[in-house]
Amino acid sequence: MEENIKGRAIIVLSILTVLLFVLNIGSCANSLNQSAARKKEMAQRIELEEKLSKFNQEKSVIIDKVKTKDKELDEEKAAHQVTKKALVQEQLIVQSLKEDLQKVIKTKETLEEELKRVLAANKKAKR
Repeated sequence: MEENIKGRAIIVLSILTVLLFVLNIGSCANSLNQSAARKKEMAQRIELEEKLSKFNQEKSVIIDKVKTKDKELDEEKAAHQVTKKALVQEQLIVQSLKEDLQKVIKTKETLEEELKRVLAANKKAKR
């Protein structure tokens, strides 16, 4: 009977050992799967961080370019205003010169008319 109990104890211990061995293998497999998933997630995070860093660098470069273009635009606007003012002044000068030219033409025509009258009067006086 003692042998029977010893045999049963050995069988129970053997089953328990096999069960614990299977649980240990399952735990190791689960651990490996979690480790692989963690490594995959870390790789994805690193990749996303690198993309974000690259995006931020490109964004910074683009912002600098936009600032430069804005500055150039402001300079162009200022130059345009100066040119516009100069154009207005030139137009005023041209208008003034046209008015002066009209006065000179009118004076010339008046003098020509007077000259014709004087010449006609001289011709009549000589006859």
